[in-house]
Amino acid sequence: MVANGEAPARGSAAAAAGLRRRRTTGGATAGGGGASTMLQFYTDEAAGRKMSPNAVLIMSVGFIAVVAVLHVFGKLYRTPN
Repeated sequence: MVANGEAPARGSAAAAAGLRRRRTTGGATAGGGGASTMLQFYTDEAAGRKMSPNAVLIMSVGFIAVVAVLHVFGKLYRTPN
């Protein structure tokens, strides 16, 4: 920092050193893990479509069933060579 309280000029060595020393206050800590980042997916502030876990499970099982049915139809109605 400069003695008169102003920030150092942008692009100077002093400004770069200040950025290296700056620590982020948000996010996960080194020892704590990612609990704060995982919990943001379950808050009301998270962006995107809100879906219950049951709806995701039903849609996943439905997709697997459609793929299995298409696989069976492909085996049954294959044209002989």
